Amino acid sequence: MIRNTLIATALAAAAIGAQAQSATYAIDPTHTFASFEISHFGTSTNRGRFDKKSGSVQFDKTGKTGKVEITLDTGSINTGTAAFDKHLQSKDFFNAAEFPTAKFVADKFSFSGDKVSEVAGTLTLLGKTNPVLLKAANFNCYVNPMLKVEVCGGDFETTIVRSQYGMVYGLNYGFSDNVRLLVQVEAIKQP
Repeated sequence: MIRNTLIATALAAAAIGAQAQSATYAIDPTHTFASFEISHFGTSTNRGRFDKKSGSVQFDKTGKTGKVEITLDTGSINTGTAAFDKHLQSKDFFNAAEFPTAKFVADKFSFSGDKVSEVAGTLTLLGKTNPVLLKAANFNCYVNPMLKVEVCGGDFETTIVRSQYGMVYGLNYGFSDNVRLLVQVEAIKQP
């Protein structure tokens, strides 16, 4: 009986210690960008990004676990060309009036050593949710010399099939169904 109580106490203490390693990080919008690239008739590449984004990360380096939630304002799409932005915001593509946000949510982090190598989750776009695997090209945590607090982040990428979300405009013209997503993210540890 005493032995079982000691084991239960030790397990509870270990669980509390493991939970204590988890920290909350707020997405830094000045160092976080979600961009896309899509082939334009196999000739050149159209690029754009979402200028308004928010989110948070729960990250436990010791336990090698994490959760992330990033929301993109689809009306903030920016290609550098106003007319193209307006078309992308229309019902032909992002339908920003009806679906003002896209959201990535994940709770499966893979590691290579002490670095995040992949983040598996789902992307909700145009009211449809599909699995997405973001692969890390870079990942690091550092103490920001100006903020005096830890910042973690990296460069991630994946390719999605836009027709899985109901975005089919231009497929019959030869526009690509595959869209490369590039996510540059930094998140600031919260007190």
